[in-house]
Amino acid sequence: MKKALIFTSFSEHLAENIKKISKNFEIIRLEKNKDGKRLFPDGEVYARIKEIKNLKNRSVIIVHSGSPCPNKGLMELETVLQILKDNQIKPKLFFAYFPYGQQDKIFLEGEANIAEGLIKKFINYYGVKKIWGVDLHFEGRNWLKKYPVVNISAAPLLMEKARSDFGKNILFVSPDKGGKRRTGIAGMKKERIDSFNVRIIPEKIFVKNKIVAAVDDIVETGGTLLRFQKAVKKAGAKKIIALATHGVLLEGVRKVKNKFDKLYLANTINRKEANVGVSPLIVESVS
Repeated sequence: MKKALIFTSFSEHLAENIKKISKNFEIIRLEKNKDGKRLFPDGEVYARIKEIKNLKNRSVIIVHSGSPCPNKGLMELETVLQILKDNQIKPKLFFAYFPYGQQDKIFLEGEANIAEGLIKKFINYYGVKKIWGVDLHFEGRNWLKKYPVVNISAAPLLMEKARSDFGKNILFVSPDKGGKRRTGIAGMKKERIDSFNVRIIPEKIFVKNKIVAAVDDIVETGGTLLRFQKAVKKAGAKKIIALATHGVLLEGVRKVKNKFDKLYLANTINRKEANVGVSPLIVESVS
């Protein structure tokens, strides 16, 4: 029997490519309400799984992207999980982009570790058996070892695409130490001033006359990548390209695209600027 992949509203752009790659899945989209919408007039979320009776005793995987509307998306996801829980179905979860992933520890007194809190709820309350995530921002955190969570890197896909266009002699660099922690790729030092401003401090990485590629997980304001580009250009790089997994803020994506020689952006979030598909990662992971 085919595995069932349930796509939430913000992951539907991934469904068609999965159908082209593999015939081993039943693709399920959420039903709309009587008005033909997934929102009521007051803004509350509506979701229905019409095929719910056919999902008993089957392998069910929900595919979700937590952007561009993280709060609305989470409410829709929880509605889907509640429907499955009410029907005694324990699903698995695949996050193309995990929302609130950057709030992955208590940075200041009075805050909460939202990323861990969400994972606890998915597993302990809704009965989720396993979670996959593409380039989880909290990969490498010690608390993650307690949960059945698997990080899937999009970096190999992005790097393969970059090599096909620019050749094999590319110097891949993480723009900060956090990137080095997540990917293992050598990184620059980053000093964050506030939510919008950072300072890049070059380490002993020789970039003169080289094609340099910044490998990052998230593009928000674009500040980190733009300062990386400025520092590397000053150091004499021949060409500077950017490889990013999640295009969270459109303004930042456009800034990076305009400043770098080339931007390779995965389609974990539905952006027209995305030019590298992650559907093969989903198929390979959940098969």
